[in-house]
Amino acid sequence: MRIKPVNAAIAAVLLAASVGALYAQEKPTISTVVKISGIPWFNRMEVGVKEYASTTPAVNASQSGPATADAAQQLKIIDDLIARKVSALAVVPMDPTVIEGALKRAMDRGIVVVTHEADTQKNTHADIEAFDNAAYGVALNEKLSSCMGNKGKWTSFVGSLGSRTHIQWVEAGAANAKKHAGMTLVDAKNESFDDANKTYEKAKEILRKHPDIAGFQGSAGNDVIGIGRAVEEAGLAGKVCVVGTGLATPSAKLIESGAITAIGFWDPKDAGLAMNKTAKLLLDKQPLTNGMSLGVKGYEKVSVTKGPGTGVLIVGNAMVIADKSTYKNYLF
Repeated sequence: MRIKPVNAAIAAVLLAASVGALYAQEKPTISTVVKISGIPWFNRMEVGVKEYASTTPAVNASQSGPATADAAQQLKIIDDLIARKVSALAVVPMDPTVIEGALKRAMDRGIVVVTHEADTQKNTHADIEAFDNAAYGVALNEKLSSCMGNKGKWTSFVGSLGSRTHIQWVEAGAANAKKHAGMTLVDAKNESFDDANKTYEKAKEILRKHPDIAGFQGSAGNDVIGIGRAVEEAGLAGKVCVVGTGLATPSAKLIESGAITAIGFWDPKDAGLAMNKTAKLLLDKQPLTNGMSLGVKGYEKVSVTKGPGTGVLIVGNAMVIADKSTYKNYLF
């Protein structure tokens, strides 16, 4: 049987397609791994990752994370991505200590590692912080103290006792509260696992145990929502102060009712962009220098210093504190 020769134009198209497919396979892959998928905070971060992917055709960028706030499940995802030989990992650790070994394996295999909310991470090329974490904890606590009139009982919540930044924020808050002799910290560092329902139940328990409590300082993105709901149901909106990390859109109703006093945050979208842009700079073997701009709001003139391991610590200026008078400016 005689095979007809392929038309030259068709051959050119086929060749271009095969080269394009090969190029697509060779494009570096940046995989962002978050603490937990499907919650507003990390849904917003994924907006940034997707934006980076759509505006940077030279890379494949995507986001994944466990269905629950579980450091072991996050570790499994990271191990799988290492096995798949991704080019770079951008990780928001649930517990930095749990993934140290995995990140070392990644770096040993030539994978670029960038972390966020983990300034003690040793096995990373660069850790990115949205701001100075102690300063953020103080800012939250000052807002809480002001609402409380600098007196009364207060408590604190963290996503987990392994969440490095959360511990920094509440410990800085506790140190700040000592400046106000009338403030008394009770039952500190309640673990919420970034679950609004668990936070709600724990907040109700604290309200029963301490009916005279005057304030709550939250850390995880869902803490203020769970606490605010408990406060509102108890008829204490506007009477008990609630301040913590959160986004404006999911917090709006409780801010309006007075059940949430104020929220602190940085835009997770911008953090996602900053992590991916830093990963690409490292893939391209570009230097990370003090005072440089990552081309992202809040990260225009970053501080770059030596980190606890062989990598660097990058600190931006992306802190926002918003209350009922300003939160509408941040309805993402």
